[in-house]
Order: sequence, then structure tokens, then C-alpha cells
Amino acid sequence: MYLIVGLGNPEPEYCFTRHNMGFDVLNTISEKYNIEINKSGFKAIYGTGTIENEKVILCKPQTYMNLSGDSIIEIANFYKIPANNIIIIYDDIDLETGIIKIRKKGGPGGHNGMKSVIQSLQTEEFPRIRIGTGFCEDKSNLIEYVISKVSNEDYINLLKGINLATDALPEILRDGIDEAMNKFN
Repeated sequence: MYLIVGLGNPEPEYCFTRHNMGFDVLNTISEKYNIEINKSGFKAIYGTGTIENEKVILCKPQTYMNLSGDSIIEIANFYKIPANNIIIIYDDIDLETGIIKIRKKGGPGGHNGMKSVIQSLQTEEFPRIRIGTGFCEDKSNLIEYVISKVSNEDYINLLKGINLATDALPEILRDGIDEAMNKFN
């Protein structure tokens, strides 16, 4: 069993923001594989289904970004899912818009949601898919940059990353993370 987590913020005003790329990818995966994300629990909304003959839980923590780990550890403990079967999908301002990077492990890279996940899981050794949202020129305005609505034109560019991440997930499940990294990185 795999726990597939998209990081984001739960309120409607965060839709179509850079910080909600994880939620956007999960929405696309949910639609593509006909997995409804409609159950509540574990401080999350989630759904269960099958992708590439693997049982999966698609999870959107409802704790807000900076406390995402609180939700993830609850669901992982309940279903006894090891860290290497937890795939975190999230935005990355250090990657060009529309690019993705898959990694087996690593630090949070300044991402507060990932800091929470690492702290809760007590390890950095879990797979992740980072979606590039573009560089923020004015670092003093970083919070506004990641949580403000993007234009339709910018969102079209972000969709490239959303679609790549959606395509990468079944590759990870079917062929393993090394193969997926070789193909998508």
C-alpha cells in the first residue's frame, strides 16, 4: 500500500496558487484513476483505490501547509505504511515553472510543509515529486508569491508540471523510483 500525499492549503482562497500544486496533482490523479477523495479523517480528506495494481490512498491534509506532517503521520501509523511507501507531492520555487524533480530522499529545502513532514515521520528518506512553480525575484515577498492567485497564463505553464507529476506517479509505482527519476528528471 502507498500513501500519496499532495501538500496544499484547504481553504478555497488557496485554489490556483503555487502553494497548492500538490492538491492540484492529486485532483488530476483522482480524476484519471477514478479515485474519489471524499473521506474525512486523520486531519485530511482522502480516498482509496488502485493505480498500477498497487493499493493507494490519495491524501490532502487539511491542517494547512505548515502542519501537514500531523495528518500524514496519523494516516501512516493507522495503515502501517512505511516511509518509503509515502510519496509527497509539493511545490518548489527553486525549480523552473512546469519542471518536476523526483527524489528518493532529502531535506525540506526551505519548504515549511516538508519541514513538518520530515519532523513527523522522523526521517528524510521518503520519495517526493517536486513541481516547479518558478523563481521568486523578491524573497521578502515570498509568502505572497506562493499563496496569491496566479493568472490563467501562468496556470497554463503550471499545468505542465501538474501533468508531468501525474504521469510520473504510475511510473514510480510500476517501475520504481530510480526508473522514474531517469525518465522524468
